[in-house]
Amino acid sequence: MPEGPELHLASCYINTVCAGLIFSGKVEKSEVSKNPEVLFESDAYVISATSRGKEIKLTLTPLKEEKNTLPGRGRDREELSQNGLQQPMDLVFRFGMSGSFKFTSAAELPKHAHLRFYTKESPHRALCFVDCRRFGRWEVHGTWQPDRGPCVMLEYEKFRENVLRNLSDKAFNKPICEALLNQKFFNGIGNYLRAEILYRLKIPPFENARTVLEALQHRKQSPDLTLSKKVKLKQENPDLLELCHAVPMEVIHMGGMGYGPEHSDDAAAFEEWLQCYCVPGMRSLRDGNGRTIWFQGEPGPMAPKGKKSRKKHSWVNADPEPPSPKVTKPVPKRSSKGSSSQEKVAKRSGRKKGKELIQGAENAKAHEARKPNTRSRRKASASQASPTNKAPAADRKRQASARRSTGAVTAAPRSRRVKAE
Repeated sequence: MPEGPELHLASCYINTVCAGLIFSGKVEKSEVSKNPEVLFESDAYVISATSRGKEIKLTLTPLKEEKNTLPGRGRDREELSQNGLQQPMDLVFRFGMSGSFKFTSAAELPKHAHLRFYTKESPHRALCFVDCRRFGRWEVHGTWQPDRGPCVMLEYEKFRENVLRNLSDKAFNKPICEALLNQKFFNGIGNYLRAEILYRLKIPPFENARTVLEALQHRKQSPDLTLSKKVKLKQENPDLLELCHAVPMEVIHMGGMGYGPEHSDDAAAFEEWLQCYCVPGMRSLRDGNGRTIWFQGEPGPMAPKGKKSRKKHSWVNADPEPPSPKVTKPVPKRSSKGSSSQEKVAKRSGRKKGKELIQGAENAKAHEARKPNTRSRRKASASQASPTNKAPAADRKRQASARRSTGAVTAAPRSRRVKAE
């Protein structure tokens, strides 16, 4: 999320790229944006910007045309301007999670350019408010939000006085890590800045905010010290409120953050600058607002109950102390365990398949035994209906004569017995 330094760098970027340029026409808004329409139109106007904490203000100022340039029309336009139809307009932006400004060719607008200001020159160029996540907001005829305190970067003395004067406020009943995100007192401080500030002072993030800040009310330097020594002591031993100003100014002096001439180097320089936020080896917890705070050491007495610290590998290249050599014991490979488990599963599945095959074969045999053998029956009926050994006619005659002769022989003794009787 863009914090105070990023918005200040954005205002400097706008003033740099828009210097000497004249803008013209309507201000265009994308169709998907739910922010209000900017009903501003002028043939010639200029753009300037300023920042305060986590807000940035764009001022659109129409230019008066010379009377001799367009006879009969320039005077009318000047009167329109005096009547208030083309008065300067202030637009106050809050960047949300991913807001930024880009200055590009009108023919190559960024994908998520939700508000566009076009130059009068040809070919046209455009200053665009880009926000891919669409959490950013703008306010037409806007002013600084009244519930935001003085800027930690540009109004340091007012900021310090506002905090120490209001320590009785209920906002300071909370842990110091949560109080630092309260824009009523710490306007411009965000998630990565609070982690870096607390880390440098070795303050536990879940220490009570009032306990930490009350000690600053009684901090006084010796009157015998010279001004140079006082400045040196402040630089060597800054307190929490001084770091709330100094740490954001370090980011501003580092430059870049997407607004430098070479964006590829911005991320590398910022990653190298970070000492705590998302750095490997640091601990992290979610605070009462659900935001992740990174720290080192103990979290403090107001840490959430029952929540364990999370360690996260990040893209940040830290330089931790070299680890001491450790004797590692041989650990069985996971692949062997995996293969043995796979073999067990294969054996079990093989046994199941074998049982299924045996049962299937037995069922098939029983089914075949129950089924009538139609083929054998057909063969038997065919053999009975049409015998294969058909005797010729001569053989049949011989058999018939043989039967007759045997019949005569057997009948003769019977006739003799009858006569004898």
